[in-house]
Amino acid sequence: MVAKQKILIVDDDTNIAELISLYLTKECFETMIVNDGESVLAAIDSFEPNLMLLDLMLPGIDGYQVCREVRSKSTLPIIMLSAKGEVFDKVLGLELGADDYMEKPFDSKELVARVKAVLRRYKPAVAEPQPSDVKSVEYPDLIINQTNYSVIYMGETIELPPKELELLYFLASSPNHVFSREQLLDQIWGYEYLGDSRTIDVHIKRLRNKIKDHENWRIATIWGVGYKFEVREKRF
Repeated sequence: MVAKQKILIVDDDTNIAELISLYLTKECFETMIVNDGESVLAAIDSFEPNLMLLDLMLPGIDGYQVCREVRSKSTLPIIMLSAKGEVFDKVLGLELGADDYMEKPFDSKELVARVKAVLRRYKPAVAEPQPSDVKSVEYPDLIINQTNYSVIYMGETIELPPKELELLYFLASSPNHVFSREQLLDQIWGYEYLGDSRTIDVHIKRLRNKIKDHENWRIATIWGVGYKFEVREKRF
């Protein structure tokens, strides 16, 4: 029997939290509800969720701070929920490490679809793959392995949320090929994603903060078009 995937719901509005739980339970997810930010880390340790739905307006520690603390310790996928619909709020949430952002009120079918979409892209390896099955690209001082979701940069393993790793792998797999923001959205987030192209800019910014330009390669902006993983020839 396949184990149910677990969703941690963090919302101080009990009615909304229970309604979300009902939607997800009907889709065969196991849920746990937490009503304040202080209890989140303990709940993650005990419940071991596959994804967290995080409301921003929480008593005590707000959702932004919770996201920051969780992301510093874990790559757990996070979807933020908020009545705040300003671009600033969305960008801030994504910059802190959220994988997606939904405005309240939201449609139950859209919520479930986004949960499933994020989970589809977060698939930790459960068995050692055969060499021919490994999705990996290597450059000087950089190894990106999408099969086991790992990145080795300058000889050290660095933690990247699933979307950031998938975006980096996709670009690096096609060196010097320019992709528009829309192409990257379709490839990494899928056609069901309802956000805008700013999501790509936010994730690129986060990648650049963690992985600096190298003398042999870099993530390059092609103004007015999109991005490419630029590989430079060595000069002797």
